[in-house]
Amino acid sequence: MGEYPILQFFTFDHLPDHLADVSRPFAELAEVIAAETDGDPETEVALRKLLEAKDAAVRAVVGRERRTDPSPSAHLQSGLGALLLK
Repeated sequence: MGEYPILQFFTFDHLPDHLADVSRPFAELAEVIAAETDGDPETEVALRKLLEAKDAAVRAVVGRERRTDPSPSAHLQSGLGALLLK
């Protein structure tokens, strides 16, 4: 994923499908930003802020799921719970 180490945090293949669908557009935009800029320091800033936005978007979906079904067992089988059990 390019020359910027931060790009490693945009991967989404480890996420459940519904969270990968949220994360994917951010990864695609990160690749465009990395490819279209000349290594200016602002590129790192843009990528870091995009990563923050991606993380917030994924957390928003996880939070919505928890509000919809607050039972702990529901979260151990999907979403963030599945990641924590690996």
